[in-house]
Amino acid sequence: MNVKRVLTALIGLPIVLVIVLFGNKYMMDVLLAIIACIAMYEYLKCVSANNDVKPIKWISYLLAASIALIHVIPEQVLQKGSIILFPTILFILFLHTIVTNMKITFKDIVYTLFGIVYIVGLIVFLPLTYGMEGKITGKMIMFFILMSSWGSDVAAYTIGVHFGKHRFSKVSPKKTIEGCISGLIAAIVFCIVTAIVMNRLYNTEISYLFIGIVGGILGIIGQIGDFAASVIKRSFDIKDFSEIFPGHGGMIDRIDSVMFIAPFAYFIFNYFV
Repeated sequence: MNVKRVLTALIGLPIVLVIVLFGNKYMMDVLLAIIACIAMYEYLKCVSANNDVKPIKWISYLLAASIALIHVIPEQVLQKGSIILFPTILFILFLHTIVTNMKITFKDIVYTLFGIVYIVGLIVFLPLTYGMEGKITGKMIMFFILMSSWGSDVAAYTIGVHFGKHRFSKVSPKKTIEGCISGLIAAIVFCIVTAIVMNRLYNTEISYLFIGIVGGILGIIGQIGDFAASVIKRSFDIKDFSEIFPGHGGMIDRIDSVMFIAPFAYFIFNYFV
């Protein structure tokens, strides 16, 4: 068992849960913008290690930082602006290539655009979710996101280390079928337990069957998110994106599954609850 990994989780998880529970949407926007900038730094450092790739960093950081303004910008302006955002980003990236006389190549644009979609395009759903109102509030949904992600991760790691014998994929050789299955079960159980607590404390009347199904869906998506980060790391021959969390690696290593879960959780709780 990795002692550093356990200690980091024991210290970090309560802090995150307290922030989610007692924070407000503006504070969360700023915090997630900082997280997005750190994750963007890790991604850009990863792809820049290849001397043939020169991603356009300023627009990457600008868009990551703009997450802090999600609930400052009027909702109507935000909705209308989001329609033209992607074409505008493409316009700026290709304009940058023209202005630099092809010093920035198509490959650089592709890596830059992927980083924007992967980091900003996924993380932005976390503040959007946190700001949701209703009987099941954004704060509650954030707990389901974290429980389905980190609960699955803990179970998959623990069972995989001690009982895993069958390798799941070459993408991540250390992950086992036993670990993946236990992670899925854990996501379902943690979400149901969270729903039980919420029903008793806040009288939310969340269906346990519904939240069990949701927990399973989010658990699968979270594991795909974990594998997605592994694909990127293996492509650039690195073990972790950084070492800011002892035993866990970098920011992306820690939130890779949360990032993937966020858009789907936002959609599910917006349209099926």
